[in-house]
Parts: sequence; C-alpha cells; structure tokens
Amino acid sequence: MKGKGLITTLLVALFGALAGLFIYTRFLDRDKLVIGNEKEKKMIEENARYTSMVPQSGVNDFTFAAEQTVHAVVHVKTKATVSSSYSNPLYEFFYGPGASRPREVRGFGSGVIVTEDGFIVTNNHVIEDADEVDVTLNDKRTFSADVVGRDPSTDIAVLKIKANDLPYVKFGNSDAIRLGEWVLAVGNPFNLTSTVTAGIVSARGRSLGLLDNQYRIESFIQTDAALNQGNSGGALVNVQGDLIGITTAIISPSGAYAGNSFAVPTSIVRKVYEDIREFGEVQRGLMGVNITDVTDELAKEENLKEIKGVYLTGVVEDGAAKAAGLAEKDVIIAINGEPVETTADLQEKVSRYRPGDKLEVTYLRKGKQDKKSVVLRNIEGGTGVVAPGAQSSTVFGATFTPLTAGEKSQFKISGGVRITSISDGRFRDLGFSKGTVIIDVNGEKVNSGADIRKATNDGRTLSSVEGFTPDGTYFKYQTRR
Repeated sequence: MKGKGLITTLLVALFGALAGLFIYTRFLDRDKLVIGNEKEKKMIEENARYTSMVPQSGVNDFTFAAEQTVHAVVHVKTKATVSSSYSNPLYEFFYGPGASRPREVRGFGSGVIVTEDGFIVTNNHVIEDADEVDVTLNDKRTFSADVVGRDPSTDIAVLKIKANDLPYVKFGNSDAIRLGEWVLAVGNPFNLTSTVTAGIVSARGRSLGLLDNQYRIESFIQTDAALNQGNSGGALVNVQGDLIGITTAIISPSGAYAGNSFAVPTSIVRKVYEDIREFGEVQRGLMGVNITDVTDELAKEENLKEIKGVYLTGVVEDGAAKAAGLAEKDVIIAINGEPVETTADLQEKVSRYRPGDKLEVTYLRKGKQDKKSVVLRNIEGGTGVVAPGAQSSTVFGATFTPLTAGEKSQFKISGGVRITSISDGRFRDLGFSKGTVIIDVNGEKVNSGADIRKATNDGRTLSSVEGFTPDGTYFKYQTRR
C-alpha cells in the first residue's frame, strides 16, 4: 500500500508541473518573456565587461593594469655621434695626432607617457648625450622627441612629442606600496615592444651607488619583476594601473635579469617632472650635510641607545643645517614628523622640497632629543629659484663639486671646484681626471659647475685652465695662439 501511495504522489506532482508549464507558455506574453531574457543576458555581458576593466579587490588580476599601461609605454630610440676609440695613421697624417673619425652609436630604452599631450618620463641614461631622440608608440606611430630637461642626480629625464589625445599613466603614491605587494613592469627589453612582467615589491629605499653625481639621490624600489636591457625608463605600476616608479637598473653578474630590479619611486619622479616643466630646472633643496647610516659600531662609539637615524659626519659652512644650529655628530631621526631610518630615506624625503621650504628636523645630540627648523638652500647658497642650467654641472664631459673649507685650506686658495666624474670630452683629452681641482677657467675664478659653464660660453670655448692635479701639483693650461 505504501508503494502505491508513493507512485500516486509522484504522478500527481508530475501532472501539476506539466499543467503549470502549459498555462505559463499558453497565456503569458511570449514577447515579454523573450525581452526579459535579452535584458538579463545584456546585463550579464555588461557586468562581465565592467569586471574585466576594473581591478578586483583581493584578486591578483593583472589584466586591468596591463591594459591601462601598455599603450602608454613608448619605445625610445637614440642616435649619437662619438669619437672613434681606434687610431687611424692615415687620417692622423692629414688631420694631426689624436684625430679620428666620429662614429654613430644607436641606443634604445623605454619611456612613459604621463599627459595626453605628449609629455614623457624616462631615464636620463637612456637619452644622455643623444643627438636625436625618436619615440615609437604602441600603435607603431613614430615621433621626433625634444628633451625638455634631465636630472643626472636622479637619473630622470623629460621628453615631449607633438601629439594629442594620447593614452597616459597617472602618477600613483609610491609611499603607499608595501613589501610583498604585486607590481607590473612594462617596457621594451631587447627592442621587443610592449612587454609586461610581474613581480612583488622586495624592498624599499635601496641605495646602490649607481649614480656618479655629487647630489645623487638613490632610494630605489626593489622588485623581482624581470627587467633586461631596454626596460630602462619603463613603467612600474601597481595592480590599479597607477605609476609608482620608473624602472632603472638591475643587479646581475651576467648582465641579464637575475632576480633583482630597481625603480625610481614616483615620490622622486613626480617632483623632478613638475620642476622641469615649471622651471626648466630641478629646484633641489639642500640641507648642506655630510651623512652616513647609524651602524651598530657607530652606535657603540657615540653611546647611542638605538641603531637608527642618520649620523652627521659634517656640516657645510654657510649651509642650511649650519645656519639652523645642527652640528657634526648630530643624529637626524625624523623630517616633519616622519621617521628617518637611513641616508637613502633622508635624501628621498628632502628631495621632495624646494629651496626656501622649511623642514622640521628632529635629531639627537648627546642622547637628548631636540628639533630645529631648517630652511633649505639651493646649489648657489640662496633660497630662490635657480635658472635653467644653473645646476647642470657637466661641462666638457666632467662634473664638479665646490671645494670644502678643508680643501681650500689645503691648497691655500679661496675658491674652486673638484672634478667628481669625467667621461669623453675636452677635459679628458687634456689629461684631467677625477679629483682634479680647477680654480680658474678662461681667466675667470670658478666656484661651481655653473661658473665653468658660464666662463666657457656654455661649453663652447676654452682658452685656459688653472688648478691642481689630484696629487696636489699646480698646473696651468693655455691654448697656443
């Protein structure tokens, strides 16, 4: 009886379902049913498209960031003419000793469009010494680019192409990135355009000693995103597609990617870019201090309770720190209330400000904490805006730094500059090397790279140079008349 009852129940249920379906399809408006299905289908498709173009919280989906970035990263190609490194006896017979045929050198790298009207950020080393710079977009259009300005101390340069309605990447907040956060690097390694690689933030505030410049600022973001030759100047972005750095260098025993890549954070890049656009020159605020990290050994020597902060090994005479009352052996532990852990950290924080800006510096002196207000100064010792070219200290292939008070006393002179780096150029041809002291150029006393640039008519004329070799030997060079 129970079996028959169960069968009866099932038959009744089945009959009811069939009756309901008949009534639904017979009497309801079929057009409305179809329209309802189409709306639902359209809504699903719209949501799918929206989802594919919006970063999803908690999901490591790189497609949005890649799509947002790849069209705004350009291929930078350069052409330069340099002297040949070999000697041609026949050529020298006609043109004199040391003469050689110039040769054409081509280079390549990457750049990032940051405005719709064609401003591009790249590395200084990508375009340095280039006679011509061309930029190829992801859609294969090629433009001749003008160098708006460059800053060797941060390895950042700004280009401009004549175009509008370009895709571009927005500046992000590099201060907000965290260790272990996913990032993407977009560039043109080995001339392969539009290449995207991914990695995580491995470290922050890395100082590698890569930049050979007296005022260098190194506070790199380290990642394990794969970079190779040609990636320089490309974009490092977060998963939201915001620019957080300009990819710059790798550390590798072989010259190829080996797991460590480095980028200049946008906290530095944006300041350099805005200064170059507004003033034609980076407005760098200087504290006028010589610094080193606080180490365990140093902490013990100076009886410091904690191994943190930046130790002042000296203060520059007539500098901002000296004027504010800071002294040698002070330990800076904060800038405007933000903790300072390393020299790279201090340099990066100060680099955000311009001459004339006031910083609240928290420091330790003999174990006691205090604060001073430091008004930053420019390279010329003032607090105003410097003119284009004033901070560009590279002339005839050499860069310079003003002599310290100790160096002036050593040579018994009142002023001068010391060569901090030297590459191919007129000064190297004359036998000058790193450490050479120059006190007079073309009959004019010099105290900065800007003075040398002015005395040589922007690096176009040279009739005499007076100074000291690195071993202290006095010399005077004069062209034959």
